[in-house]
Amino acid sequence: MLRTVDDLRGPAGRLEALLNAGAPDAPYAALVCHPHPLGGGTMHNKVVYHAMKAFQRFGLPVLRFNFRGTGLSDGEHDDGRGEIDDVRAALDWLDREFHLPILFAGFSFGSYVGLRACCGDPRVIGLVALGIPTHAEGRDYDYAFLRDCAQPKLFVSGMRDQYGPVSEVEAVVALAREPKEMVWISEADHFFASKLDDVRQAIRAWGQGCFPLLRQ
Repeated sequence: MLRTVDDLRGPAGRLEALLNAGAPDAPYAALVCHPHPLGGGTMHNKVVYHAMKAFQRFGLPVLRFNFRGTGLSDGEHDDGRGEIDDVRAALDWLDREFHLPILFAGFSFGSYVGLRACCGDPRVIGLVALGIPTHAEGRDYDYAFLRDCAQPKLFVSGMRDQYGPVSEVEAVVALAREPKEMVWISEADHFFASKLDDVRQAIRAWGQGCFPLLRQ
């Protein structure tokens, strides 16, 4: 069910990656991106893992990878610029491997760079942003590009998210182009501590509502 991917390469070199296999008749493939590496984020992050499990529950193949300079991936951290190219390399790999429409999910920093890479890419048919940050550890995040992002979008945030306060996330979602859905998880912080089942349920419900080919 799980295999190491040895041939995923981006502009900075090889990217360490794992693929959770899907059903032979899977209608889509999925990509999940991890939070900020300077804060310890990797593809093994708990939120990333639970997002992967939500997609795998539908029988989809799911790719996770470490951004440049993280884990065994080549290169150095590039403050979100080169990481957008890493996401594009992962999309290219999924497209070559499966020739299926792609669903994307990212957590925190991974949601930001993933949205930047996936918005407008015709291969990507749906986007999930978990814990989108607006200001974190001295870094500001600008989501003006979402005005032109026409794919179906799901935003999931905790009502106690220290890096994405309710009012600021609501402003981001308000400017995003339709279709979009916002799910607030009560009592949850940025890392969805003790609320990861709620994250999985939100992804499953949205997926079934937007994409009829997804099964229980």
